[in-house]
Amino acid sequence: MTVQERLRPGKYRLTVDDYLRLAAGGTFGDRRTELIEGDIWIMSPAHTLHARIQGALALAIGQALPGETGLSLLIAPSVRLSDDTMPEPDLAVAVVDHSEAVLPGRDLRLAVEVADSTLASDLSVKQSLYAGAGIPEYWVVDVASAVIHQMWAPEGEGYRERRTVAFGEPLVAATVAGLVVETTGL
Repeated sequence: MTVQERLRPGKYRLTVDDYLRLAAGGTFGDRRTELIEGDIWIMSPAHTLHARIQGALALAIGQALPGETGLSLLIAPSVRLSDDTMPEPDLAVAVVDHSEAVLPGRDLRLAVEVADSTLASDLSVKQSLYAGAGIPEYWVVDVASAVIHQMWAPEGEGYRERRTVAFGEPLVAATVAGLVVETTGL
């Protein structure tokens, strides 16, 4: 190995703790960011259509979530999936321990991403991250096609089961008992 090869600049992978310290210090300002496999990702702005669908779906899930499940609906929580990955799904259904500042991945039951400009990465990178962390169910709201890609039964870095539900059809959660979401308002 030459000296030049040994001196080639490397890439520093942040941990979630590093990332949280940077955020607490104001490093990111008003930018919305996520930590994905040690890299800081700048998130797309939440345009009006994205925000409208996120809000409508949050309302629909909140109304449909059975109270006896012990689960809560969260909007854009930070979720620690591993030591170097902390995404912020648009919506999450989770067991909430109020002593935790960041939601541990083990408590996440359903992650939802609204994809108006991020469909490709939500169906590939994010799917791989959520499945790899064992998140039981994952929905991607495909705004352009007016469908929801529903995935469950994580296996490796993917989901073994999936179906597509058109806006206007009821969406029956595969892993959250009793959760049936009306999608007519989307």
